[in-house]
Amino acid sequence: VILDEFANTASAGSVIAFHRHKDDLAGGDVGVICSFGAGYSIGSVVVRKT
Repeated sequence: VILDEFANTASAGSVIAFHRHKDDLAGGDVGVICSFGAGYSIGSVVVRKT
């Protein structure tokens, strides 16, 4: 189902999960999205719902 909607999700899995499950966050809530990729790649972002 994910592939039908988003195609290749190799580097976007955590962002897609956040997008699908963000509705229970209230305005002003802060969170962290952190992803680990192949090899030693890693990325993090702090997000705040407006």
